[in-house]
Amino acid sequence: MPVNPYEAGAVTFGLISVLLIAREKIWGWPLGLVNVTLFAIVFFHARLYASMALQLMFFGLCLYGWHSWLHGGAGHGQLQVSHAPRRALAWLLAAGATGAVVLGTTLFHHTDASLPFIDAATMSFSLVAQSMQARKWVENWFVWFAVDIVYIGMYSSKQLYLTAGLSAVFMGLAVFGFLTWRRSLPSRSPASRVTTA
Repeated sequence: MPVNPYEAGAVTFGLISVLLIAREKIWGWPLGLVNVTLFAIVFFHARLYASMALQLMFFGLCLYGWHSWLHGGAGHGQLQVSHAPRRALAWLLAAGATGAVVLGTTLFHHTDASLPFIDAATMSFSLVAQSMQARKWVENWFVWFAVDIVYIGMYSSKQLYLTAGLSAVFMGLAVFGFLTWRRSLPSRSPASRVTTA
């Protein structure tokens, strides 16, 4: 089976982007813009419309994350890793569940979407995880790990094997990202953790 060049490009940029984000490197965000643009094309052709729409939302969240990491900290300075406030976490998870049900029902009744409820759930909770990542809340990696498990099965069922493999690698990067970000929590140095290389 020939390799889809859009999928191959999306996988490559996705790997680099997430690796940089896990290492707290600011360049992960602009590379993420390329990643999500390519994946939007891939998912359109696979009729995974929620996943396609997710990439468009991710585009906006990448811009937000890029700005937030540079200017969202104290005194409009660079953002530091922190824990998600419990109330915000509860609201985000509730919003993720609600979004999954509402979108899944809409896709099921009004489109020819493949796997509408699974597609909707992964979309909804990916937005939760990405929003948390943009705020540098360390718990984002737990949400990403869970979502990536579901993505592996969904993409494999659509014969998007490169993308399924990418999700498996992302699971490993979620563990790496959590361990890296956790080390930033207790005793951060005064110097910024956001770097350009």
